[in-house]
Order: sequence, then C-alpha cells, then structure tokens
Amino acid sequence: MATTATISLSSDIMSTYSGYSKTMTLTKGGTLVDIDATTGFQRRKFASTTAKDLITMASLLIETEDGASGGTGASKLYVKNIGDGRGNLNKDKYVAVSLGTLEGTIQEISKLYGGDWMMIPVTGIDVTSDVVVTPETNDAVVLEYAMYYQED
Repeated sequence: MATTATISLSSDIMSTYSGYSKTMTLTKGGTLVDIDATTGFQRRKFASTTAKDLITMASLLIETEDGASGGTGASKLYVKNIGDGRGNLNKDKYVAVSLGTLEGTIQEISKLYGGDWMMIPVTGIDVTSDVVVTPETNDAVVLEYAMYYQED
C-alpha cells in the first residue's frame, strides 16, 4: 500500500491564479518502491523555550539512497503546530524546527506559527542530526508529526 501526500493551494492574491493541487507518492530514493517505515503519527506537548529532540534519528533504522546504513535516504518529515491542543491557535508565536543535536550545532529550517505545517524531504550526513524543536515562549504548544523513511 502506497503512502501519498496531497497539497491543494488556492489564493485570491492574483485574479489570473486559479490555484493547484499536487499529489506525491512517497518512495525509496531513486526507485518506484514505496517507502516502508514511519515513526507513526504522534502528538507532543511543549511548555518551555528549551530546545528538545522531536525525532531522534539514531533510534530509527534508516537506509541511505545507495543502500548503506546510517543515512537518511528518502526520508520525509511532517510537522504541524496545532496550538495548545484545545483548539486555540497562537498566530503570534512560533516553534522553530531545526536539524542538529542538542549538544552541538542546530540549523533552523522553519518557524511554525499556530496552524502552520510543513512536509519536507530530510537528508542528513549522518543519523546524529536529530529533528529539534524550540518553542518561542513557555506557553503550551502541541506539535503533531510523523517521519516516513526507508528502513535499513
């Protein structure tokens, strides 16, 4: 069974723009074979500005595109800021999403304000680069997330 992602975009910014809808099947790197592993769909609550690991890459059995162990192959990451988990979205505050380690350097890749989401391919040199999140405030915020990857 295939895993697919679909996005539909509409806007009234331009009168000549009618929007679009795209679907992508998640496959292993360089193949038409369906991606075969996931962290599962999860939710996690944060209530401090301390950086925390969202996904610890070393705990996953991830394969590189060339079939060797210890890389991130065709991984895809989905993260959404769903607010406080009680239906309240704070559009003024964000959660920074980064790649790196808590003990070392992290590279910010996104800021998700209340209701914002992202789905991106994740490639890394090694599995010591985790997905790290840092809320802007100490207010409660809940992230929903899943990672899809090719298993070693």
